[in-house]
Amino acid sequence: MEKLPMTRAGHAALEAELKTLKSEERPSVIKAIAEARELGDLKENAEYHSAREKQGFIEGRIKELEGVLSLVEVIDPTKLSGPIKFGATVTLVDEDTDEEKTWQIVGEHEAIIEKGLLNIKSPIARALIGKEEGDSVEVRTPGGEKSYEVLKIEYI
Repeated sequence: MEKLPMTRAGHAALEAELKTLKSEERPSVIKAIAEARELGDLKENAEYHSAREKQGFIEGRIKELEGVLSLVEVIDPTKLSGPIKFGATVTLVDEDTDEEKTWQIVGEHEAIIEKGLLNIKSPIARALIGKEEGDSVEVRTPGGEKSYEVLKIEYI
């Protein structure tokens, strides 16, 4: 199987979620199912069906996280330098609006665009790979063509 690149912070966040699911959520839903069973008829027991549905979600997420974590290759951006690559924190300026944006290029399972964590497989990240400070980048986005200039590259 192909290794999944991930930052140390992203790896820690997924491990913490897995630990919470196993040590808190799973026992809680098992207890809720047991309590709902005590109420009698399971066919018309909304609490029971709700708890079973939640249990299915939790078990599915646990399996998903274990699968992802088994394929992770943790990459430490502080040991990198040079042109843009995985882990780089990049400051760009939109050449049309002069708006500055800063993103860190991370693995797909840790990407949260609202927090500035850009999926390595996104069109913008793919266009940035290999670029250096001062380079201009053309990106085809769902909203149309965008032009950015690379202002700063950091590995933090």
